[in-house]
Amino acid sequence: MVSLSVSASALQDDPTARSDVTATPDLKWLSLDDGEEIRWASTPHKYSLVPALIIGIPLSLVLIGIPIIVASYLQYTNTNYVVTNRGLYSKRGILSRDVKQIGFDKVQNISYSQSAIGSSLGYGSVEISTAGGSGVELTFRSIPEPAGVQELITSEIDTRQQGAADDATDTDDVLAEILGELQAIRAAVTEDEPTTNPSSVTTDADGLTSDHATDEAAQQDT
Repeated sequence: MVSLSVSASALQDDPTARSDVTATPDLKWLSLDDGEEIRWASTPHKYSLVPALIIGIPLSLVLIGIPIIVASYLQYTNTNYVVTNRGLYSKRGILSRDVKQIGFDKVQNISYSQSAIGSSLGYGSVEISTAGGSGVELTFRSIPEPAGVQELITSEIDTRQQGAADDATDTDDVLAEILGELQAIRAAVTEDEPTTNPSSVTTDADGLTSDHATDEAAQQDT
């Protein structure tokens, strides 16, 4: 029985570290965007080959088991799973290549499972469901420490959501500051506007204005 204990923080500290339970992943197929960084990368657990060996070795005496063993090994070495700070990637295929990618903004649910054999040998699967999707959209099959990988993915999603919330708060602060400045400018303009005494100015039928106070003073002098 193999006992492994890997936390999400340990996976983040050394995401490409290989142990004696996996093959070294070939990530030439992976194309990352600017600012995107790998948090974890792995192939399936090597002990996931045990069922194929149990079946294939006895059958190899009649040559039927050899293709089973070879196919299982090639699938093991050509399957890669990657977690970045922006999403999840899966690459499968020997001759052809099947690549799937899911951004964290689409992830709805994450769960992991381990069979009796997988639990005793230290591997399991992580299943990812997306918002609006029909069931599981992506599965990391037979990977080491599925609980730690699930925790890592959850942590990355929480970090992304917290960053989005902080950006929204900063935007609100900027808008509030701009609004305050506009209100201050409006108040200053209002204070500078000249005032006119409406009781002292009238308009005659021709649209001409006259000052009542000036007319009364002129009549008194006469």
